[in-house]
Amino acid sequence: MTDDDTDERSGGTWFGRLRQVIRGDTATREDLLQLLRDARDRTVLDADELAMLEGVLAVSEMQVRDVMVPRSQMVVLERDASRDEILKTIVESGHSRFPLIGNDREEVVGILLAKDVLRYFVEAPDQAFDITRWLRPATFIPESKRLNRLLKELRMSRNHLAVVVDEYGGIAGLITIEDVLEEIVGEIDDEFDAAEVGPVPQQDPGCYHLRALTRIEEFNEFFDTSLEDEHYDTVGGLVMYALGHLPRRGETVTVGGFQFRVLQADRRRIHSVEVTRRAAAGENGDTAVA
Repeated sequence: MTDDDTDERSGGTWFGRLRQVIRGDTATREDLLQLLRDARDRTVLDADELAMLEGVLAVSEMQVRDVMVPRSQMVVLERDASRDEILKTIVESGHSRFPLIGNDREEVVGILLAKDVLRYFVEAPDQAFDITRWLRPATFIPESKRLNRLLKELRMSRNHLAVVVDEYGGIAGLITIEDVLEEIVGEIDDEFDAAEVGPVPQQDPGCYHLRALTRIEEFNEFFDTSLEDEHYDTVGGLVMYALGHLPRRGETVTVGGFQFRVLQADRRRIHSVEVTRRAAAGENGDTAVA
């Protein structure tokens, strides 16, 4: 009997430990992760395969709040908007599904598919425009729901988008099936997506690069300022609120003595901004758009 045979019987080899996993003898999730990483080192798995398997395990522990699009960055359609306004939002955003809101973002009355509206414009442009004709029911989920359970529910219901609510029943954001899948397979880029930047903040001479999801309280703490956060929670939300629309790459706005320039944005959200401190001004001063 060889040493390898002895090790394998005792569970010392990689395949011996794999049999322990199959029999349910693995003590913790970390043991399984270490086994997978050993498989990568032995070239049983390549780096991409390992990343996806780690993503599958991570999804079972992550919650909707970890990956959702915050309410401040949601692209929505208004129930009372004109036909031209709705068409403009659909075309400029490039989305395929939109929450339809009533009086404000707290009132989501349904989901509208772009293909339904565009079909109307092609097939019946002269008929009276009634947006509720194509309205589909919205799916509401708590922000504490596990991603693996959400993925299963979305597949079974054949929904691609869900509206996220907080513990008080208010709208917290939205999440799509793509958001969940990206946690497993990585970013799913299309022609609207810009390249990602590294972790932030990173200081260049006189400016900083920030992720759009940086919270306003973190921004205030970092820059020792006191920007308001009544209408938004994140830097991206501040920029959208100041501009009044989902901005494109390169757009700038000045708020409270800081200039914000959009570095990366896609059809659904802002990803990163460049922040430059302007000449002395009141921290909650006027907003300027460029």
